[in-house]
Amino acid sequence: MNTLLIIAGVVAVVLLLVGGFSQAVSWLLWVGVVLLIVAAIGWLLSFMSGHRSHGV
Repeated sequence: MNTLLIIAGVVAVVLLLVGGFSQAVSWLLWVGVVLLIVAAIGWLLSFMSGHRSHGV
């Protein structure tokens, strides 16, 4: 689960950068924000539930 959250976070950051650099694909900015929020919520749920598996 942690690997999936890391991948979602990286994709969100990349989409935020691409969306910020190009007006033509500004919708990517919103996709990046949504993915970043989903990754943050998933990380918080994992952190609060007490699962500390850091496997890759």
